[in-house]
Amino acid sequence: MAFGPYLLLATLEGLVQAAVLMLTALGLSLVFGVMRVVNVAHGEFYMLGAVVAWFVAAEFPGHPALGFAAALLVAPLVVGALALLAERAVLRRLNYDPEATIVATIGMLYILQQSVLILFGPDARPVQAPFSLRVQLPWFGYSGYNLFVIAAAFALVGLFWFVLTRTRIGLLMRATQFDRETAEAFAIPVGRVYAGVFAAGAMLAAVAAVLIVPIRQAHYLMGLDPLLLSFIVVIIGGLGSIRGTVIAALVIGLSDGIVSVFFSPTLAKMISTLAVALVLVFKPEGLFGVKAR
Repeated sequence: MAFGPYLLLATLEGLVQAAVLMLTALGLSLVFGVMRVVNVAHGEFYMLGAVVAWFVAAEFPGHPALGFAAALLVAPLVVGALALLAERAVLRRLNYDPEATIVATIGMLYILQQSVLILFGPDARPVQAPFSLRVQLPWFGYSGYNLFVIAAAFALVGLFWFVLTRTRIGLLMRATQFDRETAEAFAIPVGRVYAGVFAAGAMLAAVAAVLIVPIRQAHYLMGLDPLLLSFIVVIIGGLGSIRGTVIAALVIGLSDGIVSVFFSPTLAKMISTLAVALVLVFKPEGLFGVKAR
């Protein structure tokens, strides 16, 4: 096969990874940007979304599209509800202290991970794609579902941007992010905003997991790589920067897909780690972040 087909395949695979990574990293960036909380358990909310998707899809033995649609609706709601409970029971009691919340979310990570292991076991769980269409490209046929994942992720990112910049909910989030004390003085319910933001961040991770689980099976350890890649993305793009998160996710996802196809996945991870180190040395606030005043 010539160079062109390999490059096209690598680019498509990179776009699939970038699309899912955008949603996962946006959730992490949103929580930090508004709450100043580094959610170490974010990858486990992703994992939980995939496991709930498998559980729900298994309850629909008919056409796989029915099970997938139900999973896409139920999994984010379940994960969001658990995240809301965790915010109320743990983070709020710690008054969102940066150091204490890191330790607390590490605890959440192990609780969620081990709970899924006990309840569902160590085996990987497959979820059938809602359709099996193949799209004929110039050199080969490619999964229509993979293309759907890319389109759906970009549509959700556009919806997220619209909510954040064009709605009252987004205005409340941005006001709370800019100055918590001033927001409270203007009677903005900061506690409710924080709760909603933490739940929304977890739900974005869960949606990403539901989209990817027909391609990669649900497993109780699957949250580690998305968490690390999300941290890489938000560090490079700038913590709290939506534009930076999207651009960094595209760069990391595409480079990872292309380097993995032509060289090795290990080299792709090394390049990503090197990029983080360079950003931390020369621009610690990230490429699109704002320096703290």
